[in-house]
Amino acid sequence: MRGDLPTGTVTFLFTDIEGSTRLLHALGPDAYAEALAQHREVLRAAFETHGGVEVDTQGDAFFVAFPTADSAASAAREAQTVLANGPVSVRMGLHTGTPTITAEGYVGIDVHRAARVAALASGGQIVVSPACAALLEALPLRDLGRHRLKDFDGATRLLQLGSDEFPPLRTPGSLELPVPATRFVGREQELFDAVSLVYERDPRVLTVVGAGGTGKTRFAIELIRLLADEAGGGSVFVALAPLRDPELVLPTVGERLGAGSGDPAAIAARVGDRRTHLLCDNLEHLLPAAARPLAELATAAPGLRLFATSREPLRVQGEVEFDLPPLADDEGVALFVERARAVHADVSPGPAVAAICVRLDNLPLALELAAARTKLLSVDDLLARLGESLDLLKGTRDVDERHATLRATIAWSYDLLSTDEQRLFRRLAVFRGGCTLESAEAVCDADLDTLASLLDKSLVRRRTGRLGEVRYWILETIREFAVEELESSGEADRVRSLHVERMLEIARAAHLSEDDVEPFSQERALAERDDLRVALDWGVVNDPERALELAVALENFWSAHAPTEGVSRLTDLLQHQTSGDVRLRARGYRVLAGAAHQLRDWNVADANYAQSLRLFSEVEDELGIASIKTRLAYRAWAGDRELARQLVAESEELVRGRQPVIEAINSTLWAMIAIDEDRLDEAEARARRGLGLVSGLGWTWWEASAMHLLGEIALLRGDADAAETHIREALRHNATEESAIFVLGNLASLARAALQRDELDRAALLWGVVCAEGERLPGWDERRDILSKGALDELEVAPAFERGQSLDIGDAVAIALREAEPPQTVP
Repeated sequence: MRGDLPTGTVTFLFTDIEGSTRLLHALGPDAYAEALAQHREVLRAAFETHGGVEVDTQGDAFFVAFPTADSAASAAREAQTVLANGPVSVRMGLHTGTPTITAEGYVGIDVHRAARVAALASGGQIVVSPACAALLEALPLRDLGRHRLKDFDGATRLLQLGSDEFPPLRTPGSLELPVPATRFVGREQELFDAVSLVYERDPRVLTVVGAGGTGKTRFAIELIRLLADEAGGGSVFVALAPLRDPELVLPTVGERLGAGSGDPAAIAARVGDRRTHLLCDNLEHLLPAAARPLAELATAAPGLRLFATSREPLRVQGEVEFDLPPLADDEGVALFVERARAVHADVSPGPAVAAICVRLDNLPLALELAAARTKLLSVDDLLARLGESLDLLKGTRDVDERHATLRATIAWSYDLLSTDEQRLFRRLAVFRGGCTLESAEAVCDADLDTLASLLDKSLVRRRTGRLGEVRYWILETIREFAVEELESSGEADRVRSLHVERMLEIARAAHLSEDDVEPFSQERALAERDDLRVALDWGVVNDPERALELAVALENFWSAHAPTEGVSRLTDLLQHQTSGDVRLRARGYRVLAGAAHQLRDWNVADANYAQSLRLFSEVEDELGIASIKTRLAYRAWAGDRELARQLVAESEELVRGRQPVIEAINSTLWAMIAIDEDRLDEAEARARRGLGLVSGLGWTWWEASAMHLLGEIALLRGDADAAETHIREALRHNATEESAIFVLGNLASLARAALQRDELDRAALLWGVVCAEGERLPGWDERRDILSKGALDELEVAPAFERGQSLDIGDAVAIALREAEPPQTVP
């Protein structure tokens, strides 16, 4: 544990250079390095003078701890005064807290809060948290109002140290990029050239091209990170290696961007005018089919800048190629030595290391694979063995010399593995999105020692998944080699069949089928999405009945997250299933109809509801019949109240207390019928019963529906306060589930609650958000009339309506929940 760090109540100072990438471009690498060094001298002198302890330094950013708030503020003011006339403009943030000290330094929420405060500042500005400001009574402070901090709930009042004028606090877009486990080495010149290209030509599409193993992904991530200040709409990474169907590219992009649709116009509407950087990684295997829709997206969304990595360009209009060469000789040596020292501390630069790097064409991935072997071999032995192997292998599979070198390196690494290691390595290639240890054991018969050995040799990597679980994965270039070995091993079909079984087990454990009454988890399915697709792709051809079971087990995944894909998948699978398990096919038609229902494709929905009902009736499955009658009742409610009443009564008679989810939906339907007949007390009782039936099952969207219905009843009674309480709770659930149409329904109801209170600006703002976001949803014209209920249309002439139309949906949710203040001017 570091003994020099202040303890107890500590004030943190975070600093960062504003516009560092533009400054690099303006000054050039040499002058920028000199300016950066001078800025560091100024900051460190101020820190030392006022008793600050440097906790960490990364690039041009500092993290410093002070024993008092006054000393931190004095250091910040002194440094800003000295830097004021120079080329470097630094933003600073101060926050006081009581962090925990570990061997590595400070940990705790106060560290993150201090960093987020600094991130909002402009160059030359010092932003202060309330906790720190309370200790600075003698210094001039300016109230900046309440602002949201990234990754923190609610809004925080922030202050500025000093009275100078600055632009409004920065609200940079989110940075949704992978966090590499190792340091980025070299490429300074290429990064400078790429940044200059972006600033000077501003291409709509920039494709980083190069052979496999050149480091395209790592380079592109670093480039996007450098350009983050330019992307007010955010920087988003989309991994395309797991996809095999080009038609899934735009839906995947749309989902990552929060559009909920793969339609270019819908994605463009979601992006809006705010500049957004989208990195599509590993695109080559989807070309040329994926090129055209991406080009259409780039044209449709003026604020979007598409970055791609590929072994070949997209060849679309407006594309600029950036050819990424191998590392320079000194960079190759630096990378090899750094990676080798991670497994063997004695490795140093020298003739043998330089020769290894030249032998491997300075390809980053090849260098990393070779460096992992220094745990067992000296660099001299490594050079000798590597040279012999490459002489035999190089050029045997590819014309491209760089790619041939890489493949030869992978083959060399593979040949050095034991029989058990080779077997596990090639079997793991069946997983496209990585896997947990449990999945590796179930599908690949993995054991810990063999898996650990593959990790040591850099053939397998480890990362943390979206649920916090440890996942093992293989870089795509290495995985391609492993797939070839698997296919030639004679065990590919058996391993892929086991993979399907494992995905079916995971899908069933998530309890996503309407037939399942156990608490469910959407997150489990989302974590395995890539491999669920792999299993379905293989199963539709090789084991269609098993694949249909898997698709049916994912019922609510399709409805909530991927209805378009659900319709496509189930249509394809059911074409292969003209006989066999009748109940399974009945469920399949129901899943297909439900996904089509979400898309408002009534022809497909109605036809498949009818097929499902026919098959459930054929096998006298009462719960299956009840499920379809409930869905048809919902379908009928908007146009034929009597039919809806009849169907829900028939469903209720069939269920008889055996299926709480169907009962809850029926109860909600009865509540809607009661509202329509002005029996509000009965409607409230029915809605509360539905809420109780699904509470604890994980069916949060039905809980949210019941709470929203309670809010609607309160609105009809004229109780706006009670309505807002219920609907805000529903909104919290729906926002977490990212259910766009339900979020908009909640916002529309909250707009009506505001209207009842005569809060016209608030009502118009929220209705403006609903109308702008709704335009990208299927069947919007039909939904719009339902949501407005004729009460909100008059608000469209209010200035606040226009402000709402340009508001980000996340900001709108925070405003609706009263966690943030609405904007007073058009953003």
